[in-house]
This record gives sequence, structure tokens and C-alpha cells, in this order.
Amino acid sequence: MHALDVLGDPVRRRILELVSAGETPAGGIAAEITEEFGISQPAVSQHLRVLREHGFLTVRPEGARRLYAVDPQGVREASEWLSPFERFWRGPLAALGTELARGRRESRLAEEARGSRETASGGADGRRSERRGHEKRGGDSAAVVDFPRKKKDEE
Repeated sequence: MHALDVLGDPVRRRILELVSAGETPAGGIAAEITEEFGISQPAVSQHLRVLREHGFLTVRPEGARRLYAVDPQGVREASEWLSPFERFWRGPLAALGTELARGRRESRLAEEARGSRETASGGADGRRSERRGHEKRGGDSAAVVDFPRKKKDEE
């Protein structure tokens, strides 16, 4: 089985993601995978075996537990196979990184400019923010829709 055939299965890719953080007990992997994918514990064990046999995982017994870790050699082989194709994504990813950095910089500068304008005008309250048509939500600006309110006699 080719490395990409091994990685073509979403369950095996998810197992590698879980184990990439460091040594992970088989029971923890099985619990997570059975919950996410609705497969049995023996099926998870089979996926672990495939990953181990094809050089993507190592296993180390510790008492009654089996601890799995990523084997860098298997990942390296898959990476080497993909390396001739890097030119297709290297440039676009670099451009994306540049655009993301530019957007963060522009957001930071705009926030600093707003802060200095508000400081110069003696502060701001929540109503001032609404009058500008924006409110703060998790770091992004979102348009506020101000619907006309009904008068008591219209109800």
C-alpha cells in the first residue's frame, strides 16, 4: 500500500492528527475516533495497525497501556513523494500568508487610529459605536441594522 493510500482514509488522517500532539494512549484514540466516526474499537485498532505497519506510527507499551506516537520516517516519505508538486501550492500559500499579514496589520492600524481619535475626543461609549454603524464582535466589525421602532399608538 502506498503512503497516500494509507493517508487517503479520513479515519487514519484523524488518528495522525490526534497523535501529532505527542504520545497518545490507544484507549484515548479509540474513544475519540469511535465518537467522531461511529466505528467500533476493533475497527480503530485495525486503522492503528495499518498506520504502524506502513511506518506512520510507533507504539510503546507502558504497563497495560499502549502509547502511540507519529513516526517521522513515514511522514517524511509521504512528504518526499509530494515534494515535486510543492510548486503548485508554495507560491499561492506564500501570497496568502502575505495577504493575511497585511490584513492583520491594517486591522491593527485602524484599531489604533480609532483608539487615538476616541482618546482625543474624550472617550467613547457604546452608543457612539452604534452611530458609526458598527459594533465590536470578536475582533471583527459587523454592520448593525437599526430597525425603526414602532410607536405605542402603532401597536
